[in-house]
Amino acid sequence: MIEDIKKRALHRTKILEGQMRGLEKMIENEDYCMDIITQSLAIQKSLGSLNKLLVENHLLTHVTQMFEEGGDSKDAAVGELLRIFELSNNRG
Repeated sequence: MIEDIKKRALHRTKILEGQMRGLEKMIENEDYCMDIITQSLAIQKSLGSLNKLLVENHLLTHVTQMFEEGGDSKDAAVGELLRIFELSNNRG
């Protein structure tokens, strides 16, 4: 991983860890449902930020290398990105 991205991703995971502990405590305490939902949505947004960092790293490292190799590697990189795109747009 690119060192700066790794540092930022690890920082994001620490934030997520705290948010999850807070969510768990809110559920245990039977806090107001809308407050719990708000916390859950904040966690989802944080996960989105983490995913963005991971995709950035992947593009700058692995995908760049795969495109330079060309041929099947390039096709594999495109396939990976399309699968991630489909997963990220999965509603349900």
